[in-house]
Amino acid sequence: MIRINQIKKSYGTHENRALILKGISAEIADGDFVVILGASGSGKSTLLNVISGLEQPDSGSVTYDGTDITAFNDRELTAFRRENVGFIFQQYYLLPNLTVEKNVRMGADLAGNSDYRSVLKAVGLENKLKKYPGELSGGEQQRVAVARALAKRPRVLFLDEPTGALDEATGRQVLDYISCLQEEYRFTVVMVTHNLNIAEMANTVIKMNSGMILEIYTNETRKNAREIGW
Repeated sequence: MIRINQIKKSYGTHENRALILKGISAEIADGDFVVILGASGSGKSTLLNVISGLEQPDSGSVTYDGTDITAFNDRELTAFRRENVGFIFQQYYLLPNLTVEKNVRMGADLAGNSDYRSVLKAVGLENKLKKYPGELSGGEQQRVAVARALAKRPRVLFLDEPTGALDEATGRQVLDYISCLQEEYRFTVVMVTHNLNIAEMANTVIKMNSGMILEIYTNETRKNAREIGW
C-alpha cells in the first residue's frame, strides 16, 4: 500500500516561488492500475515524481507499507528506487551505443535478474536483441524501455505519458503490452496522462487540476487498449 499524505511541492524562490502540489492525499493499493489524469500544468507529473522518490516534497509524507520514503536521504532514495520501482517516460532514454539486449540487461542487473530474456519475448522483441536503438521504430524503442523497466521486477511501475510520442496504432500496442504484463506479473501501475480515453483502462483514476485532486473514482468496467478511443 502506498499512502500519500498532505504532499506539498513548490518550485522557484521568493517572489518567483510557485506552489505546484497543494496538499495531496491518496492511497494506492498493491497491484492496482492507477491513472493520474489532468491537463498540462495540473501537477500530475510532479506528483508522480514525488510518489516514486525522484523528488522530495516540501512537506507531507509518502509511505510504502509504512516506510516513509520522504525521510530518506539521497543515498537511501537511490537504493529504494533501484530495488522497488521502474520508470517509463515519453522519451525512451535508451543508450544508443548499446543493443536492445544490453539496454534491457542494465535494468535486470540492477535487480540481479538473470531471466530478462523472458521480458524481451513478452514484448515481442526476441528477434531484435542485437539491434541498436537507432535501427528501431518509435514503438519498438518504447517496448525496449518497457522491457528494461520490467526486467528490474519492480513493485511499482511509473509511467509518464508513455504513448505521447507514438502514433495511435503503436500507442495501443504499447499500452496492451503494459496491461498484459501487469496482469501476469501483478505489479502496481501508476500512469500519468492527459488522455481521458487511456483513463478507461485503469482501475482507479485520480483526476487533478491546479495542483489539487478533484476526484478519485473507480471504473466499474475496465477497457483494454483495443477498445478505448484515441
